[in-house]
Amino acid sequence: MLEKRLFLGVDNSATGRAWRDRLDERGAARALAIAQRHALPELLARIIAGRDVEADAVDTFLDPTIKRAMPDPHVLTAMKEAAVRIADAATRGETVAIFGDYDVDGATSAALLARFLRHCGIEPIIHIPDRLFEGYGPNVEAVRALAERGATLLVCVDCGTTSIAALAEAKTRGLDVVVIDHHQADEELPPALAIVNPNRRDDLSGLGHLAAAGLTFMAVVAVNRVLRERGFWQTDRPEPDLLAFLDDVALGTVADVVPLIGLNRAFVAKGLIALRRRERPGYVSLMDMARLAGPPEAWHLGFLLGPRINAGGRIGRADLGVRLLLENDPIEAAKIAAELDRLNRERQVIEQETLAQAEAEADAALGLEDKGAVVVTAAEGWHPGIVGLVAARLKEKFGRPAFAIALEPGGGGTGSGRSISGVDIGRAVRRAVAEGLLIKGGGHAMAAGVTLRKNALAEFRAFLEATLAADVEKARRASGLLIDGAISAAAADGSLLAMIARAAPFGSGNPEPIIALPAHTVTYAEEVGQAHMRVRLKAGDGAAVNAIAFRAVGQKLGIALRNSRGRQVHAAGCFALDRWQGEERVQFKLTDIAPAEPFTGQ
Repeated sequence: MLEKRLFLGVDNSATGRAWRDRLDERGAARALAIAQRHALPELLARIIAGRDVEADAVDTFLDPTIKRAMPDPHVLTAMKEAAVRIADAATRGETVAIFGDYDVDGATSAALLARFLRHCGIEPIIHIPDRLFEGYGPNVEAVRALAERGATLLVCVDCGTTSIAALAEAKTRGLDVVVIDHHQADEELPPALAIVNPNRRDDLSGLGHLAAAGLTFMAVVAVNRVLRERGFWQTDRPEPDLLAFLDDVALGTVADVVPLIGLNRAFVAKGLIALRRRERPGYVSLMDMARLAGPPEAWHLGFLLGPRINAGGRIGRADLGVRLLLENDPIEAAKIAAELDRLNRERQVIEQETLAQAEAEADAALGLEDKGAVVVTAAEGWHPGIVGLVAARLKEKFGRPAFAIALEPGGGGTGSGRSISGVDIGRAVRRAVAEGLLIKGGGHAMAAGVTLRKNALAEFRAFLEATLAADVEKARRASGLLIDGAISAAAADGSLLAMIARAAPFGSGNPEPIIALPAHTVTYAEEVGQAHMRVRLKAGDGAAVNAIAFRAVGQKLGIALRNSRGRQVHAAGCFALDRWQGEERVQFKLTDIAPAEPFTGQ
């Protein structure tokens, strides 16, 4: 692998990072070829090349379509059996139970499948487990209850791959089971008619990057094809427009932070188009309650819509999110959206209080020398529904995998972990389960959930340090702020935003481009809102751009901005359209700065 060069010579920025050109020599050559062959601006060519897109694949990247990106659903192991069984249930009018996870991916997967079954004339039973009392995935008691309500087919979405006891109970009760999941699988699979999971060991589809919502969409496509072949669709029961279901897929895909590459990219791009039509009352109410200005973009799904859907599963009623997505009455949808918004505000307060405690614990554990491969924080009194969010914040702040665990008075606990690129915590957690350190646990490379046995915290922490130290050291050594290109403030206009947007949607696996503003003077830097910094940057030719540094007050970036007032800095961040009181303007979202000239400051 070729060394990535320092960008603008920055080897130690305000946040302690080296700035590196996202493109090595091969990448720069690829960008040049892309610019010449496709007549694209140099910056856009650099952005595309920095996402490992070859010159031959540029058209597909810039115009992702479902038709071009999606393979035959039957490439997934057991998909044919799953599709036939669900189609049989639709044909016979059976009672179908849908068991979904309590997060956004689970909610959107359950809603999508339920919408399709309703179109087939079936009103499914939907069960979303209570995070506190039932935990993740199918459980024996819930399966029994679904069987007693007359279900003959149980479809588990975004869960079920490791639920051996619960699915054995389903078999005993006479329920056929179909699992549609993407979580990492053990060697032993539970008893089920079909387990559709691209991460099971005998699946060769190469679709392991899909969220459960994407897999559920593929299952619906497969079922729809079986029903079409059987002549199920008639004049009085027309075949559904499956592309209209992509709003659910887009939200689940972005919220589950799976990479926006290949088929996922097409799912989100086309799902955003479906959302912009504002045809579903649930989504309209959700967007209005989130005060979403303008057409929805991918980041809105992750930061505005997703957290509100999640709030029900975290600290309220687990099924509120699914109910909202399926609600057709605008008045009722508005009521549910308002309740989810209230719960989300409550969640934010709880999260802030818990995060302050967790950060203090992590600071003390890492010490002044910043030693340790993994951050593991735990305390009694933490709400189990928000530990995943706390772990994500800790990961961002400390630049290493992080776990936050809500301890019970007896000494056990439940928690969540979030990882950095290149470090697979899902595999480590499964090993910890196998070695008896955890009661249960699972997930994927970037996120995992754990249930800790009594008084095992210190042992689990030591296990993670020993297991992940080498991978974390390698990942942190290779980390730095990757810069896509540089411009001056004079170029920061609407045409720049339109050009960058051609490479959207951005998210995990297709990061929002980081652009540098070289040698710009900080003419203004003051605190605004909740710990943000409002900044103005001025180029040598007099052109200026407004910037904002989110959650920077009291952090390294915020301190450096205050000390840099009146001085020249190299600034790095992302460009976005700021909508405020009916006006639109270009805004620079600051990520980092570095002095453009030596200076001393307090």
